[in-house]
Amino acid sequence: MQPLVLRTVAETAAWAESIRRSGRRLALVPTMGFLHEGHLSLMREGLRRADVVASSIFVNPTQFGPTEDLSRYPRDMEGDLSKCGSAGVEAVFAPLPAEVYPPGYQTYVDVEQVSQGLCGARRPGHFRGVATVVTKLLCIFRPHLALFGEKDYQQLQVIRALERDLNLGVEIVGMPTVREPDGLAMSSRNAYLSKEDRQRALALSRGLSAAQSLCRNGTREAPALVGAVRRELEAAGLREDYVELVDASSLTPLSVVTPGQPARLLVAAFVGTTRLIDNQPIGG
Repeated sequence: MQPLVLRTVAETAAWAESIRRSGRRLALVPTMGFLHEGHLSLMREGLRRADVVASSIFVNPTQFGPTEDLSRYPRDMEGDLSKCGSAGVEAVFAPLPAEVYPPGYQTYVDVEQVSQGLCGARRPGHFRGVATVVTKLLCIFRPHLALFGEKDYQQLQVIRALERDLNLGVEIVGMPTVREPDGLAMSSRNAYLSKEDRQRALALSRGLSAAQSLCRNGTREAPALVGAVRRELEAAGLREDYVELVDASSLTPLSVVTPGQPARLLVAAFVGTTRLIDNQPIGG
């Protein structure tokens, strides 16, 4: 059964209010559509943790830079609604941009520290757009919890910070990256890859696995761990955007993995013209 499709802020807020008034627990899964198993895993987990799951399908223009892929970002509304229904989603907010950012719109959310560096440095304004649209969605739905994937790890930390700092009262749930059988992190942008580039893209997960293996065997210095990832990228002919070892919460760079301090290794690289990201926890 397909979910109810909501087009306006007013009807979405009214629907969500009716769920809360009925005493049911509401989970939200925000998306930009072109759904894959990673998104559906969030929806199924939402249904496990709550009584009702809602989602949003909105390609948010404020998180794309002027030279980025907004116009060609993959879209499949009919297929997405079918997938939402199969995952147990009851309602989907699918607005036009003018509904989210009407004439005269002038309010944006900046999360200052965890948005710095990594993707924040390479995509100016990106996390301002992410933080703004997620804040709006949390205010419209007022869910009990909202679920996000760890593949977009810096984004997850930005969202956790904005929820905490603005006292929104929503439980933010981060879920592990869902991967293809060969290890490639699922991403809507994988649709851009040719068959050859799809194979080359495996260098991201291979590099992270190589670094994890080194760490398990006692190598904990950042240059060695980062170098293991870079070797895989170079061997596959990928163009590195960044490879960094950071504290798992603050995202500040680390020079060494210290026992008891959660760390994360993050990578971004271009496979042809397609930019992909991935990450893994390391050490601990």
